[in-house]
Amino acid sequence: MTMLERIGHALMHVSAWPGRVSSWLVLPIILAVLVAVTGTMMRLGDLFGWGFAIPLLGSHLSITGLAELQWHLFAVMVMLGASFALAEDRHVRVDFIYAKFQGRGKAVVDIIGDLVLLLPFCAIVAWLSLNFVGLAYRSGEQSDYGGLTDRYLVKAILPIGLALLFTAGLGRIIRNVGFLLSGRQAAEPGPNGASHG
Repeated sequence: MTMLERIGHALMHVSAWPGRVSSWLVLPIILAVLVAVTGTMMRLGDLFGWGFAIPLLGSHLSITGLAELQWHLFAVMVMLGASFALAEDRHVRVDFIYAKFQGRGKAVVDIIGDLVLLLPFCAIVAWLSLNFVGLAYRSGEQSDYGGLTDRYLVKAILPIGLALLFTAGLGRIIRNVGFLLSGRQAAEPGPNGASHG
């Protein structure tokens, strides 16, 4: 493995780590759904109150807040999980062109796609989303229905997730360039047994 391939793998590994950890959020999401459904059936309003403000939750947790929390956690899982899916080569791709190529051809397609589509998309949307987060912070945006507060916290996941996805894409480009420069015809197996590059 060349130095470029090692650097690319390292960038992909670092950017994928938050996504791997965020996969555990599925457990609190399931718990939140179960409690919200049960609480709604029992016609509960407020579940807990603690008398002081906690970021995102405020001073109490209501059924509405719990329902909103499900979506917030799901957003975190998706935005952080995108870089993990890319790094593990488990993302959705259009295979009608890609499937016809072998290792070196696939590496070229990945490099072109990442340079032309992925990196510009991540950079532009992450940059534009900073104002989105800033506005939510400055305005003190919160639920209109007595749910969660501090909406800027969940909105900040958008630029963070896109920065991680950008890093994973950059790592994949570096890895694939290293593979092409190595002169090998086939890439080494990746972490999930699939051939990368």
